[in-house]
Amino acid sequence: MPTTRIGGRAIDVNDEGFLTEYSQWDENLAPVLAGYAGVEDLTDEHWKVLRFLRADYPARKETATLRRVASVGGFDMKELFRLFPGKPAKKMAYIAGLPKPKGCV
Repeated sequence: MPTTRIGGRAIDVNDEGFLTEYSQWDENLAPVLAGYAGVEDLTDEHWKVLRFLRADYPARKETATLRRVASVGGFDMKELFRLFPGKPAKKMAYIAGLPKPKGCV
C-alpha cells in the first residue's frame, strides 16, 4: 500500500487515495480530506453524517452505501447530495477515512 502525507503525517492509502487504516483517521484529518474532495467548511450536518459512517463501519467491515446512510442513518437523500455534491457516497467515505463503498465507480 502506498503511503502519502496528509495533514503533515504519513497516512496509508490505496491507489485511489482512500485511507486503508481505520485507526489513522481522526477529526483533525477530516477538514484536510474535505478540502481535497472539494467540500469546504464542514458543518454540524457534515459531521453527523461522518460520525454515522465511522460508527457504522467497525461492525460491518464495509462502508455504508448512500442508501444505508439515508435509511439507517436517517439522513435525507437530497441533503446528502447538497452536503457532498457530485458523488456523495464516495466523498463521504473519503472524508470519513473509510474504503470506497461497494458499487461506487
